[in-house]
Amino acid sequence: MESLNALLQGMGLMHLGAGQAIMLLVSLLLLWLAIAKKFEPLLLLPIGFGGLLSNIPEAGMALTALESLLAHHDAGQLAVIAAKLNCAPDVHAIKEALALALPSVQGQMENLAVDMGYTPGVLALFYKVAIGSGVAPLVIFMGVGAMTDFGPLLANPRTLLLGAAAQFGIFATVLGALTLNYFGLISFTLPQAAAIGIIGGADGPTAIYLSGKLAPELLGAIAVAAYSYMALVPLIQPPIMKALTTETERKIRMVQLRTVSKREKILFPVVLLLLVALLLPDAAPLLGMFCFGNLMRESGVVERLSDTVQNGLINIVTIFLGLSVGAKLVADKFLQPQTLGILLLGVIAFGIGTAAGVLMAKLLNLCSKNKINPLIGSAGVSAVPMAARVSNKVGLESDPQNFLLMHAMGPNVAGVIGSAIAAGVMLKYVLAM
Repeated sequence: MESLNALLQGMGLMHLGAGQAIMLLVSLLLLWLAIAKKFEPLLLLPIGFGGLLSNIPEAGMALTALESLLAHHDAGQLAVIAAKLNCAPDVHAIKEALALALPSVQGQMENLAVDMGYTPGVLALFYKVAIGSGVAPLVIFMGVGAMTDFGPLLANPRTLLLGAAAQFGIFATVLGALTLNYFGLISFTLPQAAAIGIIGGADGPTAIYLSGKLAPELLGAIAVAAYSYMALVPLIQPPIMKALTTETERKIRMVQLRTVSKREKILFPVVLLLLVALLLPDAAPLLGMFCFGNLMRESGVVERLSDTVQNGLINIVTIFLGLSVGAKLVADKFLQPQTLGILLLGVIAFGIGTAAGVLMAKLLNLCSKNKINPLIGSAGVSAVPMAARVSNKVGLESDPQNFLLMHAMGPNVAGVIGSAIAAGVMLKYVLAM
């Protein structure tokens, strides 16, 4: 009988809490969206599966060594940790003390837990290597750079302003998060508000990179929101685009883009990096990897490396990045009022970014001989190439012979640059406070 009781107690079902059950359903929903609806499957599938692994009771796959120690509830071990942190020897008090402790102190407590015989779960290790170090988003940005053609942007430099205008959604969302906090509706710190704001850039790797630096506790919710809304761009953007433009404006035909020389394409990533990084060093990691990837593509002398970065390397890193994000889909971090705020602010950020790009195009038309079709302004959010395809699709609805895809790629790649610069601004000024 005792053996049967021990067997039952060892089953995960006996320890399944309500929060874990909800998160298992959320993870299954992400898998369904990825497989059945094809919503950003390259990221949502590993994120969803990582969420399943993270919420299996007693498995501890997403727990660090210190979190495993706290989950074990050994009074003697808790007393040792509490003595180091000068707090009461209970789990709640220790967690509060750790939240206020310096990263160096948190690292010391993690090492102490390892010395006591605890080991981090495999997903926790993935997170530490892939996101905690910042490596995975940077490698993906390198791959994105290798797949990006700056030709449309160089052929029509004015579209850089459209990409810049679309970043207004990022900063408006930061203000929105701080406003919610000010009125006591949902509590957000400045670093958390900055991490949420980057959702407005529609750039998943940048959102993950910035969240990992500023608000790791919100990483799961921010990543899910960012990639979900990127997949919903064809639903979110068209109503805004049509509301802000007239039928005549949507029929504007733009002049044919000029041919961009190979020399221009080679020089651009180098000049871009130097100009931005010398003025804003905090943007150098993201923009540096992006420009390096693009230089490999355009130089034509390292095709093997360029091909590897565009395919094998980015695919491998995407797997570990997705599983690492899934490690943060745990009940105590995800099932919070903040998650609802993140989802709400995320869609508002997309809307503001889209509107700002369209309105900037209309503003440029007031002082320009060669008119810009305002529809391409919505492509300033950096969901590449989906936002550009949406601009083209809406344009074709008004004029079946008006192909805007290549014109829209200009602000689209400008949006990638803009989101990286915006992330650098956030890092510089938020971490300095």
